[in-house]
Amino acid sequence: MRVLGVDPGLTRCGLGVIEGAPGRPLHLISTDGIRTPPGDDIGARLLALEVELDRWLTRHEPDAVAVERVFSQHNVRTVMGTAQAGAVAIVCAARRGVPVALHTPSEVKAAVTGSGRAEKAQVAEMVRRLLQLTDPPRPADSADALALAICHLWRGAAQQRLAAAARAAGGAR
Repeated sequence: MRVLGVDPGLTRCGLGVIEGAPGRPLHLISTDGIRTPPGDDIGARLLALEVELDRWLTRHEPDAVAVERVFSQHNVRTVMGTAQAGAVAIVCAARRGVPVALHTPSEVKAAVTGSGRAEKAQVAEMVRRLLQLTDPPRPADSADALALAICHLWRGAAQQRLAAAARAAGGAR
């Protein structure tokens, strides 16, 4: 399975593509980040994200896209930019019929490190180990995107099976 992880952000948006299966070695396909200038118009910034995300979807043809679920932050402006960037990723994937899953930061941290309260450095180090890299991925946004992809690859299939079983049980009544 090939998964594109997206750590959404309006100024910095992390991207990471991995391939693998639960219980098997993971392979890094690509990782990078998209940057948009804070001084640019919001429409231009969102369009730049859309163009680059679309390019990644074309180039890497993922089976699924994992996006970080926006959580409450103190800075409303940051939350809005993160939510807008995440929505762009969701729309780009939906346009192509690629399934999208949202994962919370604590869910991702727990999947990758075993602790939902892990620090960024711990997450980056575990991503490095899991993908057998010499150095942790840089920038930090790309390490977070790879962690999202790993989380989805390991947990997404189980979540999809549970949802399908729930739908089937609901239809059997």
